[in-house]
Amino acid sequence: MNAPITMPLWLFVLILLFAAVTFASHFLFPSVRWFLRRRLEAAVARLNTRLKRPIQPFKLARRMDTVRRLVYDPEVAQAIADYAHDNKVREDVAAEQAERYAREIVPGFSAFTYFAFGIRVARWLSQSLYRVRLTNPNDEALEAIPSESTVIFVMNHRSNMDYVLVTWLVAERSALAYAVGEWARVWPLRSLVRAMGGYFIRRRHNNPLYRKVLARYVQMATENGVTQAIFPEGGLSRTGGLGKPKLGLISYILDGFTPGKSRDVVFVPVALNYDRVMEDRNLIAAQSGGTAGFRFSLLPIFRYLRRQIWHRITRKFHRYGYAAVSFGTPLSLTEFMTQDLVDPPQALGEDLMSRIAAVVPIVPVPLVAHALRDGHVTAEALDAAIDARIARAEMHGTGIHLARDDLQYTIEAGLRALEERGFIDRDSDDEAILITERGQPVIDYYAASVAHLLDGARLEDAAE
Repeated sequence: MNAPITMPLWLFVLILLFAAVTFASHFLFPSVRWFLRRRLEAAVARLNTRLKRPIQPFKLARRMDTVRRLVYDPEVAQAIADYAHDNKVREDVAAEQAERYAREIVPGFSAFTYFAFGIRVARWLSQSLYRVRLTNPNDEALEAIPSESTVIFVMNHRSNMDYVLVTWLVAERSALAYAVGEWARVWPLRSLVRAMGGYFIRRRHNNPLYRKVLARYVQMATENGVTQAIFPEGGLSRTGGLGKPKLGLISYILDGFTPGKSRDVVFVPVALNYDRVMEDRNLIAAQSGGTAGFRFSLLPIFRYLRRQIWHRITRKFHRYGYAAVSFGTPLSLTEFMTQDLVDPPQALGEDLMSRIAAVVPIVPVPLVAHALRDGHVTAEALDAAIDARIARAEMHGTGIHLARDDLQYTIEAGLRALEERGFIDRDSDDEAILITERGQPVIDYYAASVAHLLDGARLEDAAE
């Protein structure tokens, strides 16, 4: 037993290497993971004392645990059996497909990434690009939402900056779980979106099995009180105006809701508007070309960042004007379902969009664009047209953000932003304002964002 043995040095080194790996994987790594997880849980507990809506345990669960819970859900198991029967494949093959869908959908939320990195970057980026204004915080209504309710923020979708703005502005309330489209499934956004708690949804190329896996994940998150954010319109607005609601996620939430038994769901309308939407020309081109959308690419973002860095170095950079956010009147799903409804998803979608429409902020460029869209005007006529619109908007309780609380500065800010981009020409002699050929679709695009609030003023002007 004690006799010495002889072996090559390379074999001895290999044995030591295997021993070290075994020790690390079976003893060291689990201990380190346990220690770090305990530290993380303590940090999250401290964070939850500061948040108005604490992060729910479901959101903090390990990603693979949620994936397995989703795959073994009875409704998903039935969908797997149906999929196998309809497509004439074995059930284990269908189960593997369901697990792939679950891995694709389920996020891997990191509280550190969200609060230590994401919120800081969102605040810096928002304030670097825009003068951010919260035109209607509606604090009293938001504070009145019961703590045991699940809160879902529903928003109009103007720009991909929507994610950034709202994430920062509600950071003191809770961590949001966004429903994100396929455009973000590119490196390195994919990992960042998952760490921020976002879950991916396919808008195309899905099937009943995928839809059931997605529906059950949304229902589980809602049942467990996860604060979410969704865009009822689906994609970005191509016209600038509000679109019709797409009912997929809304239907999933309704299907999993039982009045009197389920946790109440409170929808909070959020409306956003911008003096400049970074994707405006791409969206206008997609709309005029009749395409469903445009392909997402990181290359334009890198070009944009390079240009902005150069502008900052040469001190030519200035922000894109105002970005405004407004919170509307919350809607309790329990109260909503007391109505006698023929088509609950459609009725809920329309109600939510009407609540968003009522609080869309009116910022300088859309206000000026709405007054300009009839063609060339003089400065004096433009002032009168805007005065009439503001008076009517205020009469109906619609908020208008006046830059520096000065109407003339607001008008000048809107005109200057359009003129710098070559969308209008101003004649200094007779003070005429003329929309250029390339500027007409842009003027229409920005005017459309507030047309539902100001068109009445325009009709009154025409009648006079």
